[in-house]
Amino acid sequence: MIPRHEIPRTARARAFVSFAAGAGGRLLHLAALLTGETPGSTPYARRLLTAALSRTYADWDALRGDDPYDRTRQDLVARYARAAWHRRLGAARRAQDPGPLGPLTPHQRVAVVLRVYEGVPEEQAAALLGLPVERVRALTARATVRLAGPGGAPGAPEPAR
Repeated sequence: MIPRHEIPRTARARAFVSFAAGAGGRLLHLAALLTGETPGSTPYARRLLTAALSRTYADWDALRGDDPYDRTRQDLVARYARAAWHRRLGAARRAQDPGPLGPLTPHQRVAVVLRVYEGVPEEQAAALLGLPVERVRALTARATVRLAGPGGAPGAPEPAR
């Protein structure tokens, strides 16, 4: 029998496990698009997702009606953007990246993934990235042109429906 003081904790854990089981696959795909790793081998994407899910679990009780998917996605994107900035993922990294979004800079990659794959409005993407709406619009436009041009992405992500 579960002690009375443990019941809320187990209900919380069950709710989170249910969320993670339902959204984990899509979130991992999102992380893989951001990191540029191939679907079969995603160690960096998995580390980012694990950290983002850990933060979501820690804040689970404080969500109070907020969408846990949005919260996890925000944390995941912020962690990727912060790491990309600190590691200065430049031309050498993009040249090594065989993924469909390989030719993009980290900011362009985040903008395209949020706007095209996830269907996030420009205003929300701008707020998430801490950039003006016009900058997000420009990043998305440049990335789209770069992907559609010669040598673009044959397997680029499909738009959100």
